[in-house]
Amino acid sequence: MGTRLLVTGATGFIGGRVAAAAAAHPDLDRVRLLVRNPDAAPAAHPQAPAGGAVVETVQGDVRDAGSLRRACEGVDAVIHCASAIGGEEELLRAVNDHGTRDLVDAARRAGAGRIVSLSTASVHGRGPFRAAAPDTLPLAPVSATSRTRAAGERYVLDAGGTVLRPHLVYGTGDRQVVPGILTLLAALPGPLAGSGSLHSLIEVESLAGALLGAALSPATGPGAYYLAHPDPVSDDELLAAVDPLLPESVRAARGPAVDFAEARTLLAGNPLAAHHLEMFGLDHWFADERPWTDFGRGPGPGFTAVFPRHLSWYRRLLAERAEAS
Repeated sequence: MGTRLLVTGATGFIGGRVAAAAAAHPDLDRVRLLVRNPDAAPAAHPQAPAGGAVVETVQGDVRDAGSLRRACEGVDAVIHCASAIGGEEELLRAVNDHGTRDLVDAARRAGAGRIVSLSTASVHGRGPFRAAAPDTLPLAPVSATSRTRAAGERYVLDAGGTVLRPHLVYGTGDRQVVPGILTLLAALPGPLAGSGSLHSLIEVESLAGALLGAALSPATGPGAYYLAHPDPVSDDELLAAVDPLLPESVRAARGPAVDFAEARTLLAGNPLAAHHLEMFGLDHWFADERPWTDFGRGPGPGFTAVFPRHLSWYRRLLAERAEAS
């Protein structure tokens, strides 16, 4: 009998990719998708291909311990992708902290032998981090989202589970990383000059494959992994990649280049753009080769090769936002 897998957050940006990959995996017998809104599931997850796993969608919520116990019945492994990002701290604590606690408890009671949880490298704060190795950085979250996700990690780690910490995730469906960089660039009077910073990025499909690999590979160890393509991306590479997405009006009106220190001053009254500047202008490079050996899959092509595949999706997103504004 193949492995029986539960995926939480199965209609989300990352969880949806995990669900689709799991449905087609030959080593999975049954895939159970925990969703809050069952009406969204058919569109997000088409039927598995012939020979794939049996896919079952169940309604539930990580804030409802009873639904978690029912969802975990009979599963061998859990991939936890559900999370709350931004918003009221009460909601963040209920989902990211207490919800993870209750899921881990339900999975252990059900006898699940593998728990893999998606977290974030932001649990370490804002850096700078340059070639940061595993188990070398303290937890120092600065936002309510990161604080509650760090709290949720502890339940997984205490249970002998595996936590994956990506930094920046890009690709079709990304509504935060690339749009955030564009918000920053549009707020400046000129192009942002490179500072030499390096960043850990991972494409969403690669991340989904790694999450699934972590749940299925016998080599996966307990503890936390950083998850990024092994080649960090420079700020100049990022700027060159997103530049075609800037509105022509913004590019036409740009003056001389703005360095990092000047940009900090200019954005003092724009907290959203200033936040993205601090993320972009400082090193956030996490060096961990273990995922690409332990999880049974390689990292694939790097950022400059993969990012162009997603340009058309980003253009549609930006056009929709411009039309709505």
